[in-house]
Amino acid sequence: MQQVLSSNPHHIDAVITWVDGADPLHRRKREAHMEPSGPSLHENGTNPHRWACSDELSYCVRSIANHAPWVNRIWIVTDAQTPDLSKLPRAVRDKITLVDHRVLFNGYLDALPTFNSLAIESMMWRIPDLAEHFIYFNDDVFLTAPLHPDDVFCGSDPVLRGKWVNYADLIATDQQSDPALFNHFTQMNAAAMLGFEADHLFASAHVVHPMRRSVFETLFQSHHTAFVANMCHRFRDVGQFLPQGLHNHACIKARACVLHSEQDHLHLRSGAVADYPIAEVVAYLRRALRPEYKFLCVNDLGQVEAAIPQARGWIERAIGHQRRAA
Repeated sequence: MQQVLSSNPHHIDAVITWVDGADPLHRRKREAHMEPSGPSLHENGTNPHRWACSDELSYCVRSIANHAPWVNRIWIVTDAQTPDLSKLPRAVRDKITLVDHRVLFNGYLDALPTFNSLAIESMMWRIPDLAEHFIYFNDDVFLTAPLHPDDVFCGSDPVLRGKWVNYADLIATDQQSDPALFNHFTQMNAAAMLGFEADHLFASAHVVHPMRRSVFETLFQSHHTAFVANMCHRFRDVGQFLPQGLHNHACIKARACVLHSEQDHLHLRSGAVADYPIAEVVAYLRRALRPEYKFLCVNDLGQVEAAIPQARGWIERAIGHQRRAA
């Protein structure tokens, strides 16, 4: 593969969180902690699509191989599971290391098992030998155009995608009433930990997140009680903070980041195929074939494919090394 030239001097790793919710062992563990007699759980934390596996990991890893061949190592975080990577090129497989939750939660094993992405994200910086500079992917986030190191780090500073928002009106809202607002509340919680008010905080986009391990380590030490509380929720809870939101606000506060305003990312959220006319969803998804878009997040790919059978074909074209006209 052709290497991308860049002024960025750092080794940059990629971290991907992955789970196969159909695995019988994982399902039994999950269901054992969702007993009706247990604590009340937020709908956002128990939606089955959170653990669905529709080959997103393959798309994610292949998109890195095709569009960011400069990535140093690829760490896949799992819960005692082994994804099938046999169809990936040998050169890509050689970059991959699987990391079990027990490694991340060493010293805090009572918090396991966890089925909570926020808990896992709170601890992913503890991957042994993880580079100081890394980019974090949910497995449903794909690269859809060539990505340069300078697109994610400007020197040592992460390039943050998102926008300034005013969530003040949500303070009086019933936090359990609308699952779609879950991310808003966890971003608010993260910002508040560093002194940002709800009327002016930076909301992270659903995209690749460039991060610095040392920033997380410092936050873990200075907000240890909050981190322990965050990791102890086995399912997503509206009282948690969004770890990447905390990282980003720490970088903003330290003036050690670049805020990226260009709209170069797409997010097809869960339920979009039910909430919007299919023609509009198709048009939105096909934007991923345009070179100005570098990132695509597709929540609940199985639901999307059921409504739009061509969806996988467009994703394959978008993540492929050779781009074609839309």
